[in-house]
Amino acid sequence: MTIGRQSYTAYSIGCAVVWAAILGALAVLGEADRLRKVLPVFGGWWAGWTSATAARYLYPPPRSRPPRARRSGA
Repeated sequence: MTIGRQSYTAYSIGCAVVWAAILGALAVLGEADRLRKVLPVFGGWWAGWTSATAARYLYPPPRSRPPRARRSGA
């Protein structure tokens, strides 16, 4: 399976890698205060990502309208 650069899967993997690097670096460097400040931001991002991912899979994309309906604004 190939993952295109413009896919949501590639975006999700990239985000996971970046968050793992940020949280891992803070943990390894012993930055407990900064880690406590960043964890709620990570939690908020995670909640938003989960919500968006669920919406992408649960709700179908809008149907395309015929050309005549697009011109009349119906």
